[in-house]
Amino acid sequence: MKRIGFDARIGRRVSVGMATYIGEIVARMPRVAPEFSYRVYDKGGNFGFAEQIGMPLRMRRDRIDLTHYLAHYVPYLAGGRFVFTIHDLIHLRFEQYFRAYIGPYYRTVVKKACRNAARIITSDRRTIADLVHYYDVDPAKIAVIPLAARDRFFTPVEAFNSERPYILNVGNHREHKDIPTLLAAWAALPADLEVDLSLTGADDFGGALQRLSTPRRRAIALGDVSDDELAAYYAGARALVHPALLEGFGLPFVEAMVVGCPVIATTESIPEPLAPVSLQFAARDAEAAGAQIERVLRDETLRRDLLERGREVARALTWERTAQATAEVYRSVLAEGSDV
Repeated sequence: MKRIGFDARIGRRVSVGMATYIGEIVARMPRVAPEFSYRVYDKGGNFGFAEQIGMPLRMRRDRIDLTHYLAHYVPYLAGGRFVFTIHDLIHLRFEQYFRAYIGPYYRTVVKKACRNAARIITSDRRTIADLVHYYDVDPAKIAVIPLAARDRFFTPVEAFNSERPYILNVGNHREHKDIPTLLAAWAALPADLEVDLSLTGADDFGGALQRLSTPRRRAIALGDVSDDELAAYYAGARALVHPALLEGFGLPFVEAMVVGCPVIATTESIPEPLAPVSLQFAARDAEAAGAQIERVLRDETLRRDLLERGREVARALTWERTAQATAEVYRSVLAEGSDV
């Protein structure tokens, strides 16, 4: 029986989306591919001895036949056959928004891992162009496997009961998420549209939410929300609006659609399977974003169509399918026989 090793470490640098991916793959793989045995390596931080030396030595001792590095923190001297998941190259496309060490890390460690991997798994076809551009990766060794909403979001939920209609933004507030474009679009909506803006996370906008709010329209920071609360917010929102400059496969998009919330997003951020059932605007274009928001607020037929078609497409994307497609990658690599 072939042994699969999972680098399943979830440190403080691992995003919520990546942590979800790691958890779902590790949990589901023994069921969808029982012909393999599995070893989970979930101890140790990033950049230290445990990652760079300790984990590879343990994998060699355990005679792992194929390793799956589930996030972009990998040993520089990763050896043997391995599969490497990288959802996006945002950190190279927008290097100026991240800490100084991030760019060099991606140009050395991540680049080496991409070149040495037997297969690269990415979650959306748009990332292929970046992998080719930055790392000269052969597209033939890239497997595109879409992600999905967690099971919780498939369960019916009572919509959040708000004072006024609201649009919703879900995610962190890092610079590449471009929240200022969303704030500008919302603030410029026609005065007759009484609609609030709710954003998950802390109010770390330096007073902008208060300055833009009026007695008839408020911008609200929701703080940290549980999955149950988030599902209710999705169900009650007029739309999820996402102005990010780039995303790999943004889980809030598919979560919102599964629950029944229309999605408005930048063309640069919407995953390929969800693009036909969403409204889009160009990154940094607040006027275009505002126009799409206004369309959804004024045209209930359009909103209902987006809701119904989006829910149908998103519910067809499941973590079971993601795990099954990932298992096929393992089978293909192991069938090739020779080490990288």
